[in-house]
Amino acid sequence: MAVDKTPVLKRCRSLDLDPTFLGYDKKSKRSSMRSNRKMSEYGMQMREKQKAKFIYGVLEKPFRNYYERAVRMKGMTGENLMIMLESRLDSVIFRLGFARTRREARQVVGHRHVLVNGKTVNIPSYRVKAGDTVELTEKAKSLSRYKEVLEITDGRFVPEWLSCDKENFKGTVVTLPTRDQIDVPVDEMLIVELYSK
Repeated sequence: MAVDKTPVLKRCRSLDLDPTFLGYDKKSKRSSMRSNRKMSEYGMQMREKQKAKFIYGVLEKPFRNYYERAVRMKGMTGENLMIMLESRLDSVIFRLGFARTRREARQVVGHRHVLVNGKTVNIPSYRVKAGDTVELTEKAKSLSRYKEVLEITDGRFVPEWLSCDKENFKGTVVTLPTRDQIDVPVDEMLIVELYSK
């Protein structure tokens, strides 16, 4: 399976992205080597796509599939794309505070520590639906690792579209998010423009 092994903070600097969107506390030091050249329209579109792919940990082919699915859905393509990315299981685990970073959330799911509606799901890209219950397995709940994670993520804001019971490591998808509820710094319209050329 293909994995992006680019160092996170280095990639954040190149994309001009704050690492806190990925769950990292460190502020990315702005590189003094940054060029002042004006970026072309294509360059800006590419950067937005790379930003979205990097934040959600999605490679090119699956990202393209998300886009094509978003085109076929009702409503705005860009908004549909962002809602699909945000409603991935690994993203939900990160938002609930059961993982410190998005990469760790992906690992938690991959290690079979997550139940969706009582069934084990180990696919990070699994899309949750409104009304789904997401929780850690009984074995995972007893691990000290997750108690430590909850202490670290305790101050993290849980979005309105999710309800969280931190004591029982359980969350519910109240409704699917709207674009306004997704605080990711991506201009999805540029991605749509890039793919629709």
